[in-house]
Amino acid sequence: MRIGEIAALVGLTPRAVRHYHQIGLLAEPACRANGYRVYTVRDAVLLARIRRLSELGLGLDEVAEVLAGDAGRPLGDVLRELDDDLARQEREIRERRLRLTRLMEGPATGAGPVSPALAALLAAGPVTDSPAAAKDREHLELLDSAVGDSGVFTALRTLAGDPAVLALYEELDALDAAPVDDPRIGPLADRMIALLPDEVLAAIPGDGPVVTGFGEALLADYPAAQAEVVRRVMVALEERMKGRPKR
Repeated sequence: MRIGEIAALVGLTPRAVRHYHQIGLLAEPACRANGYRVYTVRDAVLLARIRRLSELGLGLDEVAEVLAGDAGRPLGDVLRELDDDLARQEREIRERRLRLTRLMEGPATGAGPVSPALAALLAAGPVTDSPAAAKDREHLELLDSAVGDSGVFTALRTLAGDPAVLALYEELDALDAAPVDDPRIGPLADRMIALLPDEVLAAIPGDGPVVTGFGEALLADYPAAQAEVVRRVMVALEERMKGRPKR
């Protein structure tokens, strides 16, 4: 994705993205041979976190501390400090403290502030150290920032406790270093497609990718064999979405 595309995906302006580069919140991607800088899904995930933390009222220096992980203050400490400050303000205090309370009382996702619907989905999911599952959580967080709560996360709750989902993650992990013609790719993609209920597709807004280039960036976030599985799933889901009833 280019700067305009990644900015549109997370609800920012290109100027804001450039500012985050200048102050060190987001590293600039390397230039390609054609002179363009191309952003990845991981860049978009980081930008989504920056935006959400800023919307809670944190200053950019506090956002940097949260993103620094163990080297900075814990997110909970920063949010409690913000809550004390909000208590002394009169304008917009009710709305801002309500959002903050939902975040502090909700389940910890490890990914920073997310919508209540996504927080509930992540809390209902299995506890696993699967790299594929961790990557899926990041992509859900990005979807949360891009389109908000359209009902997708509520629909996905039906899969949260399904042991078949964890098995599919483990199969995808096993393809980490596999070639793109590995015979396990096709059957795995078919099982993933079959597992996704129609209710999830019905809740997805629009008829295609969130922004131009998002699909390519998503595939680039995976090794070759895993990317081929995801590509086949994306193609099949696009076909299923074409035949869904108009909302």
